[in-house]
Amino acid sequence: MALPNIFDKNVTDQLIIRIDKLKADSQPGWGKMTAPQMLAHCNVTYEMVYTDKHPKPNFFMKFILKLFVKNIVVGEKPYKRNSQTAPAFLITDTRDFEKERKRLIDYLNQTQALGEKNFDNKESNSFGKLSIKEWNNMFYKHLDHHLTQFGV
Repeated sequence: MALPNIFDKNVTDQLIIRIDKLKADSQPGWGKMTAPQMLAHCNVTYEMVYTDKHPKPNFFMKFILKLFVKNIVVGEKPYKRNSQTAPAFLITDTRDFEKERKRLIDYLNQTQALGEKNFDNKESNSFGKLSIKEWNNMFYKHLDHHLTQFGV
């Protein structure tokens, strides 16, 4: 089953509508993150693309990630609830809901505006070069998983 195309403006707009339904005190259906922490967690995916905030894994770690994690992240199969996450994605401090919400929406709009061709064969920090479909799956599936977690 193909996932919706996050590079399509209508899909991006639908995700933003879901994000806008969140409230700072929205409760998760599973897991321990607050809504602001979840938004910050989702922002990490985009930070890895658009900033140098997160160090790139060394050769050995990248090999392990490609071998054991890549297909889980970029494939179409949904994530399991309460799955383990990478250390860079762990958000345990208090976050500002509006700031994180705005950052996520800005990242979504930036990604959609750049378009899928910008991501064709683009290098990811953890998995090497990814296809448009793999980038789409990674972006869409992760965000959808967490918006579903919070009932939106």
